[in-house]
Amino acid sequence: MLPDDLSAALDQAVARFSPQELSDAVTRITERYRVAGVSTGGNHLRSRADITAYAAYRMPATYAAASTAMRQAAMLTPGFEPRSHLDAGGGTGAAIWAAAGIWPSIERITVVEHDAHIIDLGRRLARGGAAPLRGTTWRQASIGAGLDRPAADLVTMSYALGELPGPDRPGVVKWLAEEAAMVIIIEPGTPAGHATVAAARDVLAAQGRTIVAPCPHDGACPIQEGRDWCHFSVRLPRTSLHRRIKAGTLSFEDEKFSYVAATTGPWPRPASRVLRHPQKRKGVVSLRLCTEGDGLRDVIVSKRQGGLYRQARDVDWGDAWPPPSIESPD
Repeated sequence: MLPDDLSAALDQAVARFSPQELSDAVTRITERYRVAGVSTGGNHLRSRADITAYAAYRMPATYAAASTAMRQAAMLTPGFEPRSHLDAGGGTGAAIWAAAGIWPSIERITVVEHDAHIIDLGRRLARGGAAPLRGTTWRQASIGAGLDRPAADLVTMSYALGELPGPDRPGVVKWLAEEAAMVIIIEPGTPAGHATVAAARDVLAAQGRTIVAPCPHDGACPIQEGRDWCHFSVRLPRTSLHRRIKAGTLSFEDEKFSYVAATTGPWPRPASRVLRHPQKRKGVVSLRLCTEGDGLRDVIVSKRQGGLYRQARDVDWGDAWPPPSIESPD
C-alpha cells in the first residue's frame, strides 16, 4: 500500500476535482492509450484533471511494482546504502517514495520530468514526506543521452524508457548508468515491456555490470522473443477512491511488470528464479525456473522430498529457488 503520508496527500489533491471530472479524465486517458497503443503517461495528460486522475489510479500500482523490484535488489545487495537517487522520467514521484522506503540512507533526490504540471503535483505530494522527499530537486527536461545530470548512487527509470523512440533507448540506458552504483529499470509486464527491459539489460551487461535481479546470471536471456516474456506480479489493494476512479468492483488489482537491476560490483545471486506461478497439485509442485547454466528449466518437487517440498509449497512467482537453506534439487 502507499505510505500513509503519500495517500493523504494524494487524497487532498484529488479533492480539488469532482468525481465526475476525474471519471471523465480517466475515460479520456484510456481512449488516448487505446488509440496510441501506449500504456504509460507520455503526452496523453493534457490537463490538471488528467494528471491528478492518472496519479490517483496509477501511482499505487507504480509504487507497488517499484517497491517490489527495489526490495528484491536490496535483498541481493546487503550493505548497499545509497546516499543519492536520480529518477529519470519520474512523473509524480512514485519511484522516489518507493526508494525512500527501501533505502532510508537516501539523502539527496533528483527527479527529471518533462511536464511542468506533473512536476507541480509531484512536488506537492512530496511535501508530506520525510525530509529527503520534501527536499527533492524537480527538474523540467526531456530525457536524452546528452542531458547533463547529477551523479547518483541509485538511478531509476520506471514506465518511461518504452515511451522513447527505439533508437534512442541504448544511449539513454548508458546515460542512466553513468557514475551510478545501481540502475533499476521497470516497464509494464507485457511482451513489449519485456523486450524494452531485455534490450536495456543487454546494454548494462555489455558495460560489465552485474545483473543482480531478477536474473541469476549475466548471460544472454534464455527467453525467446515472441514466444514468452519475463515478468512478475504484485497484488495491491484498491481504496474506495481507486475503485471509483477506475470503475472497478474488485478490492484489489494485480500489477504485472518487467524489470532489471544492475550494479557495478559483484554480488551473490540465487541459483535460479521462479518465472511463473508454481503449479501445485496433490503431492507435487511444478516450478518454471530461469537458471544460470541450464537456461529455462522445469522442476517438479514431490512430497517425498520432505523439507524441499514444504519450501516449494510456500515459494511464489519471482522468488529465488532453491531457498538458501536447501540444497539445489537434481
